[in-house]
Amino acid sequence: MAAGARDGGVVALSALDDGKRVMRATMLARRAAFAPDARASAAAALIAIWDRERPVPTRRDDGAATVMAGFWSMGDEIDVRPLLARLSAEGYAIALPVTPARGAPLTFRAWSPGAALLRGPMGTSQPGPEAAIVEPDALLVPLLAFDDDGYRLGYGGGYYDRTLAALRARRAVTAIGVGFEAQRVDAVPRGPGDGRLDWLLTERAMLAFA
Repeated sequence: MAAGARDGGVVALSALDDGKRVMRATMLARRAAFAPDARASAAAALIAIWDRERPVPTRRDDGAATVMAGFWSMGDEIDVRPLLARLSAEGYAIALPVTPARGAPLTFRAWSPGAALLRGPMGTSQPGPEAAIVEPDALLVPLLAFDDDGYRLGYGGGYYDRTLAALRARRAVTAIGVGFEAQRVDAVPRGPGDGRLDWLLTERAMLAFA
């Protein structure tokens, strides 16, 4: 079966790596071409769309603040830092991921806007060991591409797929992919280990996946 061939939307395992590799290269180049002013307006638009849709409440059923795991945008990623600041001001408890050894799920540590971050693996920024480890109720998830079925293409490490699988094995969590509208594709190459998003947030819309 050739790379990209599909059976019911799932790419054959023999073609999966090639299909993902090609799409990653394409989407990295597409994202790098965005103009600086478009990036700034997109970051502001995320807040406006979140305010309209409100996919996750500020408080859990037990009255505690909802723990929202974000990510520290780097490189050409859409900038979610203004959104994280807004969510913190509204009463969400914010956390950021800490990159573990390859093959393990992410852990999350509490963070608030202005708090210092340490440099982590692969150019990431993450809270230090003094920050409390927390378990998120909802996660903002970075991506390179997404499709209308709720699947995302990540960077190849599998961290978020492992993390979501581990969290969902214990309880319900909400996964919200965040990216530019231009990162939408017809279909993301996927295999049995690729997790599905609950929501997708772009600078133009917020989509819910049943």
